[in-house]
Amino acid sequence: MTTPPDAGTRGDVFDPECPTRRLLDRVGTKWTSMAVKVLAEADPHEVRFAELRRRMPGVSQKMLSTTLRSMARDGLVARRVEPTVPPRVHYRLTRLGLSLDGPLAVLRAWAEEHMAEIDRANERTEAAEPPPQ
Repeated sequence: MTTPPDAGTRGDVFDPECPTRRLLDRVGTKWTSMAVKVLAEADPHEVRFAELRRRMPGVSQKMLSTTLRSMARDGLVARRVEPTVPPRVHYRLTRLGLSLDGPLAVLRAWAEEHMAEIDRANERTEAAEPPPQ
């Protein structure tokens, strides 16, 4: 695919040139999944940046900022800044972002249900591999 698909056409994830691949890279991250979950739980209310960070243990300020900027660029979140010192920044999911919550919830549930099984498979694989030389 040499040109991006039109708004009314589907992409082809198997085409190396398809922008769908880049989108899957962005929405498939753990931080995007967590941000969508926190914001979906708050819907229709907004959540401040500091509260998002508090509710997403392990995320750095820079990573959360990068994630939210990407989500805003993709039209998944709306951002509102209060002109205070320091500025208060609020986020909420757009209708498009809210539509992502269902598919990500299914993926999160699958991961939580099968994590122990995946861990056991990794342990078996590591036990069967010869030690590095």
